[in-house]
Amino acid sequence: MIHGRVRDVDVQEAGESMPPDLIICSVELYDVILGMDWLGKFRAHLDCHRGRVEFDRGKGRLVYQGVRPTSGSLVISVMQAERMIEISCEAYLATISLPEAVGEAKVGDIRVVRELPDVFQSLPPSRSDPFTIELEPGTTPISRAPYRMAPAEMAELKKQLEELLSKGFIRPSTSPWGAPVLFVKKKDGSFRLCVDYRGLNRVTVKNMYPLPRIDELLDQLRGATWFSKIDLASGYHQIPIDEVDIRKTAFGQALMVRTFSRSTETPSVEIT
Repeated sequence: MIHGRVRDVDVQEAGESMPPDLIICSVELYDVILGMDWLGKFRAHLDCHRGRVEFDRGKGRLVYQGVRPTSGSLVISVMQAERMIEISCEAYLATISLPEAVGEAKVGDIRVVRELPDVFQSLPPSRSDPFTIELEPGTTPISRAPYRMAPAEMAELKKQLEELLSKGFIRPSTSPWGAPVLFVKKKDGSFRLCVDYRGLNRVTVKNMYPLPRIDELLDQLRGATWFSKIDLASGYHQIPIDEVDIRKTAFGQALMVRTFSRSTETPSVEIT
């Protein structure tokens, strides 16, 4: 709380007067706090490493060496605490415990998700025209044999498929279409799941929308001072696929996932 203001208080530094304007308020531990206005007015330079303040003067530099505070540490040892309790000092015992981490962090553990449960209930509703896959006339379903995988890759594939299934991005399928999957190692050592859709791409009608020219885009930025970008997590999962075309995105591997029914055929998965 502010109680008033005092101007030109007599403050001496090494015999030289440096009067500040002070605001009277309730401050513990310190008698006076000299602010940036005072430091700037008298051209002070702070040397935090050496714990001193230097003032530029025409006849030289005035140096004020700070002193260490005489007040003791607010942290005491266990032995000090025991001695204080023995002489009947009042004491309080408080314990701090952290919840044990059980398994991996879940989406529900994120604070913003807990605060806005109505926003994160499920997949977002369709907000635009769904993505369609137009095929060339006379195209028949294409199904390619799965690639060979090491046991470690099979375990990683099962893990990632279960995660995609739980999020609703994929679902079990009996589609006659099928593309093989493979892994690409990221810089951090983790595996990126990739689907080899080259067979499907060869029979799709190509989108001939012209790409923008780079030089024209740069011209549009002339005179701009603020730039921003957005990088959506799992960007390919942000666009829904038309229901009639979902079966064309099926991919498979010789791996049985828990949500699949037992079958003699290689299970496939559709991207939703």
